[in-house]
Amino acid sequence: MTVTTQQFATQDAFEKFFWNWQGYKIQYTVMGTGCPLVLVHGFGASIGHWRKNIPVLANAGYQVFAIDLLGFGGSDKAPIDYSVEVWVELLKDFCTAHIHQPAVFIGNSIGALLSLIVLVEHPEIAAGGILINSAGGLSHRPHELNPPLRIVMAAFNRFVRSPITGKFVYNRIRQKAQIRRTLYQVYRDRQAVTDELVDLLYTPSCDPGAQQVFASILTAPPGPSPEELLPKVERPLLVIWGADDPWTPITGAKIYEEARENGKEIKIVPIPNAGHCPHDEVPDVVNAQIVDWLAQHQEC
Repeated sequence: MTVTTQQFATQDAFEKFFWNWQGYKIQYTVMGTGCPLVLVHGFGASIGHWRKNIPVLANAGYQVFAIDLLGFGGSDKAPIDYSVEVWVELLKDFCTAHIHQPAVFIGNSIGALLSLIVLVEHPEIAAGGILINSAGGLSHRPHELNPPLRIVMAAFNRFVRSPITGKFVYNRIRQKAQIRRTLYQVYRDRQAVTDELVDLLYTPSCDPGAQQVFASILTAPPGPSPEELLPKVERPLLVIWGADDPWTPITGAKIYEEARENGKEIKIVPIPNAGHCPHDEVPDVVNAQIVDWLAQHQEC
C-alpha cells in the first residue's frame, strides 16, 4: 500500500473521548472500522504522537484506538505511584470496556514494552504486537549502569523527588527550547522536529500534577525486561527499529533475533536514517511496514 503525507492529520484532528477508569479521566480516540489496533505512546507523548499513523491505518481497513496513558496527554495527572503494572491494568480494562475481540497492540518506546507485557500477561486480549524502538524498562536497572553513573543517578532521583528541587528540575526540562534540544538528539531528521511536535509534549507538562507524575515515573521500578518476557510470548511480533536511535540503540534488537532463533514468530525491520520515533519521523516507511505485516497476520 502506498501512503503519502497528504493523509496525515494534525494532533487536533481526532475526535477525543473520555472514559472513567478507577475514578480518573482517560482520554482516547478511535477511527475507522475493521480489526482493532491499540496504539500506545511512549514517555511524555500522547495520542497526537500517532497523528501521522492513525488516519493511514484507519484508511487501510482497521479500527484504530489510541489512548493517553494515565499521567500523560489529556488524561488525568493522578497523584499515585506510577509503574508499568498500573498502565498494563489500564490497557487491559480499556480493551475489556471498548474492544470485544483480540487486538494488535502497537507501541513506541515505553509503549512498546507495555504492549509486550500485555501480550504475555493478557494474551486473551492480544492478537499480536508491533514494537517500535522498544524500551528495555521504565527506568535503568542498577546493573545496567557503571558504578559512578549509578551514584549520579541515585542522587538525581533524590533531587527529582524533592518537593523543592524537583520543581526546579522539572521546570527546566519542560521548557520548549529544552524539549526541542532533546528531540534533536533522538530524531535523525531535524525537520521532523516541528513546532507542533514540541507543543504536543509541552502542553500537557503544564497541567496541575504533571511535575509529580514526572518525578514518580522517573524514579519508578523498571518493570520486567524484554529478555524476561520474550520466552513467554505466544503471539506474532513485528519489531521496527530506527537504526540511528541513541536512546535505545538498534543493538537492542539482538534479543529479538535470539527469540526468533528459539522459535518465536518475530519479524525484525531496521529503519535506516531514523531515530527513536520512526513512526513520526519516517511515517511513510513505518506505515507501509505495519500495513503489510497486518495483512499477513490479522484476521477478524
